[in-house]
Amino acid sequence: MSASAVFVMDLKGKVLISRDYRGDIPMNIAEKFAKFVQNSDEMEIKPVFTEDDCTFLSVKHNNIYLMAVSRRNTNALVVLNFLYQVVEVFENYFTEVCEESIKDNFVITYELLDEMMDFGYPQTTEPKVLKEFICVQEKHKLVRQPTAAPTSITNAVNWRTEGIKHKKNEIFLDVIEKLHLLVGANGNVLKSEIMGVVKMKSFLSGMPELKLGLNDKVLMDATGRGGRRGVDMEDIRFHQCVRLLRFENDRTISFVPPDGDFDLMTYRLNTKVRPLIWVESVVESHKGSRIEFMIKARSNFKRQSTANSVEIIIPVPADADSPKFKMGIGKVEYVAEKSHFVWKIKQFVGQKEYIVRAHFGLPSVAAEEREAVKDPIRVAFEIPYFTVSGIQVRYLKIVEKSNYHALPWVRYITQNGDYQIRI
Repeated sequence: MSASAVFVMDLKGKVLISRDYRGDIPMNIAEKFAKFVQNSDEMEIKPVFTEDDCTFLSVKHNNIYLMAVSRRNTNALVVLNFLYQVVEVFENYFTEVCEESIKDNFVITYELLDEMMDFGYPQTTEPKVLKEFICVQEKHKLVRQPTAAPTSITNAVNWRTEGIKHKKNEIFLDVIEKLHLLVGANGNVLKSEIMGVVKMKSFLSGMPELKLGLNDKVLMDATGRGGRRGVDMEDIRFHQCVRLLRFENDRTISFVPPDGDFDLMTYRLNTKVRPLIWVESVVESHKGSRIEFMIKARSNFKRQSTANSVEIIIPVPADADSPKFKMGIGKVEYVAEKSHFVWKIKQFVGQKEYIVRAHFGLPSVAAEEREAVKDPIRVAFEIPYFTVSGIQVRYLKIVEKSNYHALPWVRYITQNGDYQIRI
């Protein structure tokens, strides 16, 4: 059982739109949530709480709350996942989901809520399928396309329509990993986490069956190939097209893909990672009259790889002025309003080391009151053809009854996440 009613509310708890699916929720129930929001700090608002035999489940997005209410023993994670799917559908229709877009598209919003859930059970949450019969031509104007619902809704594969044809059958697969890293002032790695996503762009005709093979550690150990380097992925989340039962049985990722762009899976690796770009800093303050920085950056990945669009952001005192820089590569920009300077390196080749020196003047009047720079150094980068976890696509098989030839393309990218190095 899922939600009995869904509400869209502003940050003060005022109802913008509501949909009662079972008729067992008093409509003044929203007032209790509004009162709770008004009397609580934003950090104190719990996503799930129970009051007067009603369970309130909510997610915050921009300047609105999406809240579901149930009086039954419901699965909280199913309801929260449904609310996030609602946000995704709204984004596909309105681009930006906020209080203004909900008010401007009231009729469409109500119609979408009506189609996405029926009698408390989630139904169609795939934006591409919904757009087949609920489309927008003009602002405030709702247009229903066919007289009957498309077959994809009642079909076993409701995320893909039948009869799709492409002149050239291709599929593009991107493995994108973001490295979240926190390094202490003593050089120790305090936190490291890899968040990965496998994105696909499908241009395949018919109803193809795909099988994706990764160097999954669990699978490789089970098949006696533990000697090879396997990746132990955690918190794996799949698109609805993946056959979960088969994955649980033999770790095979088998699916019929939607047409166009979609995220096939996301995963996480909580493991200690050597910083890909290591930054050392030496800061010298001279009797309050000036401050000097010596920043050394070193790339710790293979020589064959190159990091693109590298930005190293170094904080400086708020009253620093008269900047002077000396660097061997790249360029440096001083951003006075944000109290930092940015060292930009267009291409940072692996196993290289570079230094930049910065000199700033300081007003001597504030020398005694000035505190040391406490903000960390932040690093931004993108490394193509490289994954920090070592994940690899072993195969991608495409089977379709017409036996056409399809071209799969695979690309690897590593990017920075929350990458910080304390001074």
